[in-house]
Amino acid sequence: MPITTCIFDAYGTLFDVGAAARAAAAEPGRDALAACWQELAEDWRQKQLQYTWLRAVIGEHCPFWQVTQDGLDWALERRGLDGDAELRGRLLALYRELDAYPEVPQVLAALKAAGKTCAILSNGNPEMLQDSVDAAGIGGSLDAVLSVEEVGVFKPARAVYDLVGRRFGCAPAEVLFVSSNGWDAAAAAGYGFVTAWANRAGAPVDRLPHRPAHVVPDLTPIPELAP
Repeated sequence: MPITTCIFDAYGTLFDVGAAARAAAAEPGRDALAACWQELAEDWRQKQLQYTWLRAVIGEHCPFWQVTQDGLDWALERRGLDGDAELRGRLLALYRELDAYPEVPQVLAALKAAGKTCAILSNGNPEMLQDSVDAAGIGGSLDAVLSVEEVGVFKPARAVYDLVGRRFGCAPAEVLFVSSNGWDAAAAAGYGFVTAWANRAGAPVDRLPHRPAHVVPDLTPIPELAP
């Protein structure tokens, strides 16, 4: 079955989740952050994800913006920076306008030129997603920005992947789902999507019941996977 619809995860896939800490660390007077920004960014991302999984398991959903703040607070405390309220505010402000990866605009434009439906499917709540889409200037290449807030549970719950068919009326086999999160690509494969894992870090494939159909180093090959 031909691919008609290309669905992208947002954070880490289209948007560089390390960009906020990197940008803040480069600002004058940020010596303490500059010494540990990479570790802080990794801690922040890991806790953000862990809190989504735990909240899904215990049935206590909240907007992604809340787990983003909670993850940052944990990361700041671990690095001894939790007393700097101004830094916290700056990092959160930067997270609302994350850089898109360099190849993203061209990839989305190529897919649209080929007649594909393109959309985001993300844990992010609508407001923060819209901020990032606007900052990256990619809204014109997207047919929709789908958020888990429509179903009140984070990925990888099947109800989240249901949003794609509900919105576009396509069969799972018509969908190329792209994520930089191995667990997300695996779960989407189990759902029935054709999946591509953007393995930017060169990590091993997750040992889960399902595996992505494609593993790519970034998004550049994606148009070739949806002819």
